[in-house]
Amino acid sequence: MFIRCFQISRCLADVQMYCRCKRLQRERERETGAVEMVSLMCTLQTHRDDVNCCVFSGSLLATCSADKSICVFSTGDFSEMAFSPLSGHGYGVHCCCFSPCGRYLASCSTDATTVLWDMDTGEIEAVLEHPGRSPVRVCAFSPDSSYLMSGGSDGTTALWDFTSRTLHKYMSGSVSDTSIVACSFTPCSQLFITGSSYGDLRLWDLNMNHLHAEKNAHDLGVSCCQFAPQTMKDADGCVQFRLASCGQDSLLKIWIVFRVSTADVKMKLAHTLTGQSAPVLSCAYSADGQMLVSGSVDKTVTVYQANEGVLLYTLNQHDRYVTACAFSPTAAIIATGSMDKTVNIWRVEDGASAHGKSLPDDIASVSSNEGSSIRAHCRRMVSEWSEEDVLSWLREEGLEAVMDAFRSNNMDGEELLSLTKETLSSDLHIESLGVRSKVMKKIEELKMSSVCNGTPDEYLCPITRDIMRDPVIAADGYSYEREAIESWINTKNRTSPMTNLPLQTTLLTPNRTLKMAICRWTTNQ
Repeated sequence: MFIRCFQISRCLADVQMYCRCKRLQRERERETGAVEMVSLMCTLQTHRDDVNCCVFSGSLLATCSADKSICVFSTGDFSEMAFSPLSGHGYGVHCCCFSPCGRYLASCSTDATTVLWDMDTGEIEAVLEHPGRSPVRVCAFSPDSSYLMSGGSDGTTALWDFTSRTLHKYMSGSVSDTSIVACSFTPCSQLFITGSSYGDLRLWDLNMNHLHAEKNAHDLGVSCCQFAPQTMKDADGCVQFRLASCGQDSLLKIWIVFRVSTADVKMKLAHTLTGQSAPVLSCAYSADGQMLVSGSVDKTVTVYQANEGVLLYTLNQHDRYVTACAFSPTAAIIATGSMDKTVNIWRVEDGASAHGKSLPDDIASVSSNEGSSIRAHCRRMVSEWSEEDVLSWLREEGLEAVMDAFRSNNMDGEELLSLTKETLSSDLHIESLGVRSKVMKKIEELKMSSVCNGTPDEYLCPITRDIMRDPVIAADGYSYEREAIESWINTKNRTSPMTNLPLQTTLLTPNRTLKMAICRWTTNQ
């Protein structure tokens, strides 16, 4: 009787806790306007067995399965490509990944191979046999397309030179009876991480030098890990990366990886997310790094605000374990795969217009480091200023002497930001060197004001440091303002502005998720 009463008491406590959590979730949804903001677009039912992985390129979605096949769909209408399904593996396919430019797809299998597919034709381009002939559990491209990494079920790791399709480095398993089940490259392509069924996360450089081990990162084993696409820097200039990992302990964790020096790397746990009640099998960042999705044995898909680890949505549509998830790099779309043999396509709606707030005209001015102020009528992005906004700004900054020159040339905000000392002289005919220097100083302060006013760094173009209006993803994995990176490529011999390494392709992919986030942020400002 005592045991039965105790069980009833525990059940009531669980129900009360569940109701409290649901109430808090509904309150959060009302506050953020996040109610019913994810909708199921369609369900793909092409596989005959468990779906193990799904991945997007700019225009394609690829899914792989235990049925030995890879299916490829157009992201325009999610119709299957004419060359799909791809059949080349002798056993189940565990993982697949697109090259950064989307031209190639890599897939790995229990048959101990990693196959490279040409996405123009669907033909096999190369077959890479894993050293030791162990089943290959995971594969990943470096963001600069230089390397392809594969991890074996015997704990071995192979790093392939993608250009030559030859083995670059090989590392035998450091722990017996373990499998490499997860891997990801840093955005700079200089480091990569592996996760094992033993439960540890290990960081390596491209020469397979072991830099750091986070032992027991996930009790009972790691399932998946992925670096966020952006690189950050702290106040001391130390390079930082964000990493998401999940595992058999039913947890999704967000880590900050610090690269203090070439050989000194540290990891710090930032958030532990407990939104799912069973082992978490997959996780993925959105292209702008703002959202994080995960799939679990409890059949749910959870979507988080990544930086703070806030649960936004819990999706219930799959009938069995959710084994795979991915964000599209070009649209606000999520794909989730399951052991129910289906792939669900979800649309993340843009809720900016639903809860955006307008600012009163008499809002207080915001000051930059140098003391210059941006008044209420100039709280919009500078690139969106009208000619009248520019004239008002000149007046406030004590630059009345050049107002006639700006007025006669119809200078708007976008043209203001593109000015140089040379164009002030040649186009606006401002002869005084002192006046030109003063105007340029005020323009530089104006550009910096977005940073001083708390603009998220990922919203700023790494080249111009202006808020992006048309962000695109380059082959190095970074997002830039389209015009800025196009100009850079045309004048800098196709090197990455962030890594200084050659860009394998000049293909630029629109980052619509980031564009949507910027629009939402600027509206709320």
